Amino acid sequence: MSAQTELAVVPPKDTALQVYQIANGLDLYLKKIRDEIDAFVPDVTSRKGREAIASIAYKVARSKTALDNVGKDLVADLKEIPKKIDAERKRMRDTLDAWQEEVRRPLNDWQAAEDARVDRHNSAIAHLKLNAQDLDGITAEDLADRIAKVEAVALGEQWQEFEAEAARAKDDSLKVLRTALAARQHYEAEQAELARLRREAEERAEQDRIRVAQEAAVELERQRVAQEQQAAREAAARREQELIDQAAAQEREAENQRLQLKLQAEQAERARIQAEADRVATEQRMEQERQVAARRQEEAAEQARQDERRRADAAAAEILHQQEARERDEAHRRSINRSALEAFIAGGMPEACAKQAVTLIAQRKIPNITIAY
Repeated sequence: MSAQTELAVVPPKDTALQVYQIANGLDLYLKKIRDEIDAFVPDVTSRKGREAIASIAYKVARSKTALDNVGKDLVADLKEIPKKIDAERKRMRDTLDAWQEEVRRPLNDWQAAEDARVDRHNSAIAHLKLNAQDLDGITAEDLADRIAKVEAVALGEQWQEFEAEAARAKDDSLKVLRTALAARQHYEAEQAELARLRREAEERAEQDRIRVAQEAAVELERQRVAQEQQAAREAAARREQELIDQAAAQEREAENQRLQLKLQAEQAERARIQAEADRVATEQRMEQERQVAARRQEEAAEQARQDERRRADAAAAEILHQQEARERDEAHRRSINRSALEAFIAGGMPEACAKQAVTLIAQRKIPNITIAY
């Protein structure tokens, strides 16, 4: 047994029986191992130091095996004292196991801390990438918040050997988020413009309706005033003609004043009745004409509303048709992009890499490669 594999030599064969059958007979050999362990200074800050810890722990285990094997040989040769030897072997094994664990504990603690450090960095990088996933339906404001969070992630020596990977994850996430933000802002701007056009169309229709109603009212009033003036002129002309007729009758029948007076009275009564009848007829005619004009005004206003509604509906339908066409095109592109993504993943490419590849090809950033839509 060489010094490179053990910390202590085993008892000589001729004295091994005395050593093993005496209580604590191996203490001399165990003390030599303990002394070398105590003299060893563990160092986990360097690879050489960590290898030295593992090496001495291995030597303790090898010493345990060597001492145990001597005892087993004695038991095989001396069946009468197996209990004493087995008891000493167990004590020795337990002691060396405890010492081995004691020696290796700094290395185990370092390894646990190292695993936790690596896990923290990997978790932080995964969180960076998570910001650029599942972006469907997210508003521009939420996308901007995600971009601000990713931009706020500081890079530097705190990332240790993971700094390059963290920088790539940050850049990739920002590219995806900024592209999604631009697309979402464009979509929201289109929706706002569509709403604005609808409001303007409704406002124009209301203004046209008011204008047509006002024009019809003005025309109706003009016609009423003209009719009243015409009726007044006709009535004045009739009264003037009646006076002329009465004067002529008086001159022709001056000799028969009584009869003439009677005739004049009868004519005056007839004239009054006729004038009253003419006035009633004129008022009835004006009322009928006013009703006709009002009906025409209402029909003109209704026709204007229907015409404007048809124009607004046609404009809205065209806008909606264009929007639906764009949405169908986007859905078609997403479906093809998804098929390409699934093909990349089926071919063994990681999902994040597959997404980035599809995005770059769709944006025509990869020469000589395109997606057929």
